[in-house]
Amino acid sequence: MLFFRGRYLRVSFPQAGTVEEAAWRTLINLLKQDCCVSTEQGKYAVVRIYSSSNNTIVHATDPSGSSTLAVSTAGQHVKADRLGGSPYGAMMAANTVAGALKKIGITSIKVRVRAPGGIKSRTPGQGAQAAIRALTRAGLRIIAIEDVTPIPTDGTRKPGGRRGRRF
Repeated sequence: MLFFRGRYLRVSFPQAGTVEEAAWRTLINLLKQDCCVSTEQGKYAVVRIYSSSNNTIVHATDPSGSSTLAVSTAGQHVKADRLGGSPYGAMMAANTVAGALKKIGITSIKVRVRAPGGIKSRTPGQGAQAAIRALTRAGLRIIAIEDVTPIPTDGTRKPGGRRGRRF
């Protein structure tokens, strides 16, 4: 059994002294290396916060974005669907991700906030600010906050027609 990033992997090792055994050893050494870049402040990860009016998703990855370290959504922590976009749900999701990052040993994070964008709302939901505050209160050091909402240069036509939606 090999323990890697919070999971146990079932691995059968080849016999000692063979070429396959040497390849396995190099693979294991690569896997054991830290997935996150080290800086003067310690290891850091990228936390991506997608916040709409209905839900907030907090997703922590390594700096390249290729491997997920932790994911949690506000909808997992509240009882009713209408509370998915609430600041309380976002705060609980951020606390879950912060606990997972601390367990790995990450002390610093870069935050990327995203709203639905496109023809939808370009301002993040009310859960984004609550999630950032919860990450800070959990003891993680925020290096940078970046807005990565997709803005169309020449997008599709908004729904509703020429005269808008009529009630």
